[in-house]
Amino acid sequence: MTTEKPTIPVQFTGDAREYFGIFIVNLLLSIVTLGIYSAWAKVRNKKYFLGNTTIDGRPFDYHARGQDILVGRVVVVAAFVLYTWLSSISPAANGILAVLVLAVAPWLINRGLRFNAAMTSWSNVRFRFDGNYWPAFRVFLLYPFLAIFTLYLALPFVMRALIRYTVGRHRLGGHRFAFESGIGPFYAAFAWTGLWAIGGLALAVGLVAINGFAGRVLGSEATDGPFGSFGILVLFVAAIIAFVALFPLATIYAAFIRNARYAGTTLEGGHRFVSGVSAIRLVWISISNAVLTVVSLGMLLPWARIRVARYLCAHTWVQPVGSLDEFVSEAERRQTAIGDAFLDIEGIDVGAAV
Repeated sequence: MTTEKPTIPVQFTGDAREYFGIFIVNLLLSIVTLGIYSAWAKVRNKKYFLGNTTIDGRPFDYHARGQDILVGRVVVVAAFVLYTWLSSISPAANGILAVLVLAVAPWLINRGLRFNAAMTSWSNVRFRFDGNYWPAFRVFLLYPFLAIFTLYLALPFVMRALIRYTVGRHRLGGHRFAFESGIGPFYAAFAWTGLWAIGGLALAVGLVAINGFAGRVLGSEATDGPFGSFGILVLFVAAIIAFVALFPLATIYAAFIRNARYAGTTLEGGHRFVSGVSAIRLVWISISNAVLTVVSLGMLLPWARIRVARYLCAHTWVQPVGSLDEFVSEAERRQTAIGDAFLDIEGIDVGAAV
């Protein structure tokens, strides 16, 4: 007889009013300091959202300091300025510099993932990331480039490989994550996103075409002409439909990919994860958030962020094997065995800017 695994919801306790104060202070100080404070603002934002996200009452936390983020950004900006200067002095060297940037990119991405993992914890247990250069080179540079030759039909394979690499290289304490999934969910995400775009654009074009056809059959006077009030109304409605068809494509794709990523992820010991995000619901949240943020001149942006976080957490669950108390105790023991040296060297990292 099999026993169904217990399911523990991920909870988010953030409050829009509380976060609004953090948001305003971050914004004003970032403006006054010409963007320098934005590094500390990022830390405050991440600490707030992670600190208000819990599993079984145990919160996440973010341990980076503002100066860590600032140093990383300074390094990246300095490298960009140097690249621009050298390119202007010697245009012939531009191609060589571009190749060097691509060669360094996997290392930078690994450093960024390593830094963010080391600075994040759950129940006082740190995450880790132990990526290597050549696997990162394949999934971040080589595979996407090769996908171009298949007219992006191989993009689902690229996305699966990328998730397998990033998830499988993470650890919580000494417990390793793993990702295994068939290719079906990734092609489903690709197909549904494409159908949404094609269907919406076809409806918009069809509406304009029908209006033009009606004008030719009934006469321009009957339809008020293509640039009359009715024609402009039709174009306006078609533009809205086209916007709804194109604006949420990334959101739709991300919703399907998120569900597939969580379904295929396991944590050492057999612990599993579930994501039940609805693409349509997430599209509605994204569009309404964008409209309300614009109408409010940005004042509702904190509320919009809290709304998204609350929805995502409310549709995420953990299926642990056994007691979480025992898991945390074992994770803490393994973390102590690893030692704190790993965390100490991550205090300042160019990956902070990635």
